[in-house]
Amino acid sequence: MAFRSVRTLAFVLCVAGAIAAAGRASAADPLPRPQGRVVLTVAGKIANTNAEGEAQFDFAMLESLGGRTLTTTTPWTDGRQSFTGVLMRDLMTRVGAFGTHVRAVALNDYSYVIDLSDFDKYPVLLAHTQNGERLRIRDKGPLWIVYPRDEFAELADKPVEPRMVWQLQRLVVE
Repeated sequence: MAFRSVRTLAFVLCVAGAIAAAGRASAADPLPRPQGRVVLTVAGKIANTNAEGEAQFDFAMLESLGGRTLTTTTPWTDGRQSFTGVLMRDLMTRVGAFGTHVRAVALNDYSYVIDLSDFDKYPVLLAHTQNGERLRIRDKGPLWIVYPRDEFAELADKPVEPRMVWQLQRLVVE
């Protein structure tokens, strides 16, 4: 009887794991083509593409990578703000990034090179929503890289502001 219970438990755990995994895409899954307006392009040293040499994402594709909410302060907003988006580490995993840096490029061509190790060390967010409202271009959208400045004391001493690229349109893995 105990043997049957262990087998049953193992079976239930396997099924639960399969169901959980089915809801998330992995880096090995083919990257679908965007159905809506492309809001982000990832290029460079990536293994998973859906266009010639790059990965293009619409909002629905980004949201399918899982949601995360981060509440933090920024130098450009008043008080603590709630940001929702996808973790940069999850995005890099999805595209199969194999470089060491990523160049974040904004709509106005501002760019900054960020170590990919930041995304493993901190829950850096690619935000598309602020305080429950979709970011618009005039509000630093449609996408904004947001660091969890209030969660990690070392980020107060480490200048992360240049890395918090808003109006993000392109990432190039180098």
